Amino acid sequence: MIFKKVEGSFRDPSGFLFWKDNYLYRQINESYRKDYSYLMSSGLYQDLINKDLLIPHREIEDTAFSDYYKLISPELIPFISYPYEWSFSQLKDAALLTLEIQKLALSYGMVLKDASAYNIQFKNGKPIFIDTLSFEIYKEGSPWVAYKQFCQHFLAPLALIAFKDFRLNQLLRVFIDGVPLDLASSVLPIYTYLKPSILLHMHLHAKTQKRYENKDISKDINKRKVSGNSLKFLVDSLFSAVNKLKWKAVGTEWVDYYDGDSYTEQGFNNKKCIVKEFLDIVKPKKVWDLGANNGVFSRIAMEQGAQVVSFDIDAACVDNNYNCAKKKGDKNLLPLVLDLVNPSAGIGWDNIERLSVPDRGPADLVMGLALIHHLSISNNVPFKKIAEFFRKLGKHMIIEFVPKQDKKVQKLLLTRKDIFEDYIEECFEEEFGAFFDIEMKMPIEDSLRTLYLMKRKKIYKNV
Repeated sequence: MIFKKVEGSFRDPSGFLFWKDNYLYRQINESYRKDYSYLMSSGLYQDLINKDLLIPHREIEDTAFSDYYKLISPELIPFISYPYEWSFSQLKDAALLTLEIQKLALSYGMVLKDASAYNIQFKNGKPIFIDTLSFEIYKEGSPWVAYKQFCQHFLAPLALIAFKDFRLNQLLRVFIDGVPLDLASSVLPIYTYLKPSILLHMHLHAKTQKRYENKDISKDINKRKVSGNSLKFLVDSLFSAVNKLKWKAVGTEWVDYYDGDSYTEQGFNNKKCIVKEFLDIVKPKKVWDLGANNGVFSRIAMEQGAQVVSFDIDAACVDNNYNCAKKKGDKNLLPLVLDLVNPSAGIGWDNIERLSVPDRGPADLVMGLALIHHLSISNNVPFKKIAEFFRKLGKHMIIEFVPKQDKKVQKLLLTRKDIFEDYIEECFEEEFGAFFDIEMKMPIEDSLRTLYLMKRKKIYKNV
C-alpha cells in the first residue's frame, strides 16, 4: 500500500487529503463531525453538486484506517493550477464563484470558514470549489471570519490588475495567504478612494486591520453582533465590487502573433496538418502546450481527445484564450499564465505546499511551437538547458525549429548583437538528441521552419 499525504492540505484541523494506491482520499476528523453531518443532511451539498459549484465525492469504508470520522474520495481535477497562474478573468470568475457559494451556504444556515483562492480549481472550463471541509454551521450574530482572506486572495489582486498592472498578480507567489491589504492600498491609485466599494473593502479595511494588528480584539468581536442580513449585504457588496472590475490589455507583444508575418496562409495550414499528424501518431491523453498564444494548436490537440493545458507568458493571450474557451464550451482546455524562463516553483511550507510545474507532470506530450527562438535568443538559454528541462515535462514532444534567417528571429536580433553562433539546426538536433529520440522531422511549407516529433530517451547521454 502506497500512502502519501497531499502537502497542501496539512493546515486544516478538520481533515487532510492523501493518496493511496493512486486514488485520492480526504480524511474527515472527529472535530468536523457536526459540520459535515449538517452539510450532507441540510441539502446544501446536493444543491452545490446540482449547480456544479462543488466537486462531488463518495464516502468510503476502509478498515485499514480507524482514527477518523469519515473517509471520502473526491472526484479528481485533471490539472491543479494556482491563482498566480490564472488570467484576470479566471481570478474574477473564481472570486464570484466563492461569493455565490457563500450566499448559497447562508441560505442553508452555513458559512464558508475560509475563502482561499486555493479552494478553487478549473474543471470542464469552469471554476469549481474543491474543499468540502470549508463549510461550518452559521452561529447567529457571528461575523464572516473569511472576509479578510477573501479580500487578500481575490479583491486585492483583482483591483491591482484592474487599476495598475497585471504583473502585480505575481504578488500571490510571494504572499501565500494573499496580498496584504495595507500593501495593496498603498499601491492602488489615489483615485480609487473615490470608488465606494474599493474605499470600503480595501482602503478602510486596511486601516482597520492596521489599527487592531497588535490588540486583543476577541472581547470587541464578542460584543459586536452581525445579523444574517448584514452578512448577505456584505456578500452582495463584495460581489458588486468584484463584478465592476474590468481589465483589457492593449499593446501586448504576442496577442496578435498569428496576424503578423510568421506564416503565409499555406504555411500555417500545413503546420496545422503536420501537428495533427504527429498527434495522431502519439495519441496523447495529456498535452501541455508551451507558448500557446491564443490556443490555436491547443484546440487541435483537444479536438483529438486530449486534456490540454495551454500555457503562455502573455496575460492578454491567456485571458482571450480562456474567454474564448468559455464561449465555445471547451471542456478539456485550461489556459494558464506561465513564464518558462521563471516557471512556477514549489512554494509554501518546505517549498512543497504548492507544487512546481514539473512536479505536476509529466504530460504525455509537450508542444513547443514557435518557441525555441524566444528561449534561446531572447533569453540566452542554451539548447541543452531547454532540452533538459523539456525532458522533465513530457514523454513526447512536438517542437518547431525557427532558423536565424526567419523574419521573427531577425526581428529579435535587431536590438542586440548576434552572439548565437550555435543557433543552427545541426546544433539543435545534436543537443536535443542527447535527451530525445528524433522520430520524425518535417519542413513547414512556404517557410524556413521545421517541425520535429521527439520521444524522451529512457537513458540519455549527459553531455
